[in-house]
Amino acid sequence: MKAMAMAKGKMFVPMVFVLLLVVHYVGGATYEVKEEEAEDDRILGLPGQPKVSFKQYSGYVTVNEVAGPGCSSVAYGASEEIGPFRINKTVAGLYLNKFSWNTVANLLFLETPAGVGFSYSNRTSDLHDTGDLRTAKDSLQFLIRWMERFPRYKSREVYLTGESYAGHYVPQLAKAIVTYNANSNNHPINLKGFMVGNAVTDNYYDNLGTVTYWWSHAMISDRTYRQLINTCDFSHQKASNECESLFNYAMDQEFGNIDQYNIYAPPCNNSDGSGTQTGRHTIHLPLQISGYDPCTEKYAEIYYNRPDVQKALHANSTKIPYKWTACSLELNGNWNDTDISILPIYRELIAAGLRIWVFSGDIDSVVPVTATRYSLAQLKLPTKIPWYPWYVKKQVGGWTEVYEGLTFATVRGAGHEVPLFKPRAALQLFKSFLRGEPLPKS
Repeated sequence: MKAMAMAKGKMFVPMVFVLLLVVHYVGGATYEVKEEEAEDDRILGLPGQPKVSFKQYSGYVTVNEVAGPGCSSVAYGASEEIGPFRINKTVAGLYLNKFSWNTVANLLFLETPAGVGFSYSNRTSDLHDTGDLRTAKDSLQFLIRWMERFPRYKSREVYLTGESYAGHYVPQLAKAIVTYNANSNNHPINLKGFMVGNAVTDNYYDNLGTVTYWWSHAMISDRTYRQLINTCDFSHQKASNECESLFNYAMDQEFGNIDQYNIYAPPCNNSDGSGTQTGRHTIHLPLQISGYDPCTEKYAEIYYNRPDVQKALHANSTKIPYKWTACSLELNGNWNDTDISILPIYRELIAAGLRIWVFSGDIDSVVPVTATRYSLAQLKLPTKIPWYPWYVKKQVGGWTEVYEGLTFATVRGAGHEVPLFKPRAALQLFKSFLRGEPLPKS
């Protein structure tokens, strides 16, 4: 997804589409997809894939005939969180995810912006001309053209989901869709709502909430906390040198060797994912979270660089001379525009009547629950259903409060990638979101 070519070119965004043969939708509609449709994008089988009853598609959609911070939705969303398969460290490669979200809906994984995962531009300069606005524009164009390729979905209900910096991408795309529907004579996109998790939302309140989380979870000292609060202007996108030094000191000297995306999980310390090397001996860290392997990202990078996997996915057909990686560091350094706050978009989309859910894994220190709560509090929404614990399998899954126009929920014991750490609870969250029902009280 890096742009390697010169001169005039095109920007290509890939999609992975997981399709059930017969799908039940809200409202009871069912249908069967004919096999001949979009056959060129059909995945006949992924290497190491167990037998399944649903269809899968993967391919590229050109979003720019002329021509952010970003990580791969295939690497994380599809392979670690909500997709039908998980990747393990064996040669076999894949095993079934029994809590996949494709048990209740068709899933479309979009690699965006161009330069992330398998998506790419064949013009190098495009990597230096990207940001929030470009990403929303390209994602809308992708969705329009994807529905032209899969016309049976033009009237289906559409829901957007994402995590982390998708706290920008998802609401911005939702706004672009609403604007497109209002101003276009073409078939409208039947957008019903969106859901974001551990979402980057507002510069000031996100930063304040992050520092507060660090201190309240004993990750930093009282002294460092006071210095951060008194020194940093959290509203600025770029920190001052003094503030940046304080952040670096906190992470380098006070955090210790932890996974900041889940402060209670074991980190993946060894290059092959097998354990921590000390002298000649290897100490295998116990998995402190049932079923969780801290090295899943490493397995994904091995799997998606396999030529047979790329061939099965119809990916990297131009043989770009670099390795597939889960995240694009080059895009991070060339991000031209970013909204200081997404809260104005929330207000617009609440007024437009979209279903909006925001959730937080409560042991993530990167975009922590305190950051999200501080940000959402600025909306000053009236409460419909006061704070209560919600349940899954007779255990507290987290806590939730329903406001006029927005539902907020926490997921107890989940890190930044909620479905990775709490797949059963995440699936319940998704089901309740699709139904438009409050999370279960018992």
